[in-house]
Amino acid sequence: MKYFSKIKFYYLRRVLTNPVDAFYEIRYRDYGSVPLALVCVLLFGLAFTLNRVLAGFIVNDVDPRTVNGLTEIGSVFILFVLFCVGNWSITCLMNGEGRLKDIMAVVGYSLVPLIVVLLPATFLSRLIAAGEEVFYFFAIGVGIAWTAILILMGIMTVHNYTLLKTLATLVLTLFAVFVLIFLALLLYDLINQVYVFFYSIYTEIVFRF
Repeated sequence: MKYFSKIKFYYLRRVLTNPVDAFYEIRYRDYGSVPLALVCVLLFGLAFTLNRVLAGFIVNDVDPRTVNGLTEIGSVFILFVLFCVGNWSITCLMNGEGRLKDIMAVVGYSLVPLIVVLLPATFLSRLIAAGEEVFYFFAIGVGIAWTAILILMGIMTVHNYTLLKTLATLVLTLFAVFVLIFLALLLYDLINQVYVFFYSIYTEIVFRF
C-alpha cells in the first residue's frame, strides 16, 4: 500500500534523526502519510492508557479501575484532530504553506519519541523505590520535550515560517482549539434542545391519541 510503503516508514524514522530535512520533504515531495500518522496517534493513545493503568503507585495516583481505554484513546484522537484543524485554520489566515495533511503527518510523526519513552518508563515505574521517581519523570520529560521540539520544527518547516511566527501561530492554534470545543459544545446543546423539543411533542401526541 502506498500509505505504508517503505519510503513512508523511512521518513517516519528520519524525522527522529534529521527532522528539518524530513519535514521539508514531507511537505514539498509528498513523502508524508496521514494513515501512518494516525497509526502513531493510536500507538500513543495505547501507550498513554497503559501508562495510566500500569504505572507504579509511587508515580501514579490514578485508580486503574476508573480508566476507560476507549475513552482515553478517543480523547487523544479528538485532541489531535482539533489541534491539526485549528493550526490549519490559523495558518491559512497567516500565509502558511502547509496543507492539512502535512500538519497531520508532522504532529503524528512527532509523537514517536513519546511512544518510545512511555512504554519503558511505565515498566521502570514498577521497579523503582520511593525517592527514585526522578528517573521516571526525567524519562517522561525527555519524551515530552523531544516531541514538543519536533512539532515546533515541523510546523515551522511545512509553513515556511520563522521561529517567532511559528510560536505565535501555536499560541493562536490553542485559542482556535478552545473556540472549536466551545462551538462543538454549543452545537451539542442546540441539537439536544431540538431533540427534547420534538420528543416532548411526540410524547404529547402519543398520550393524547
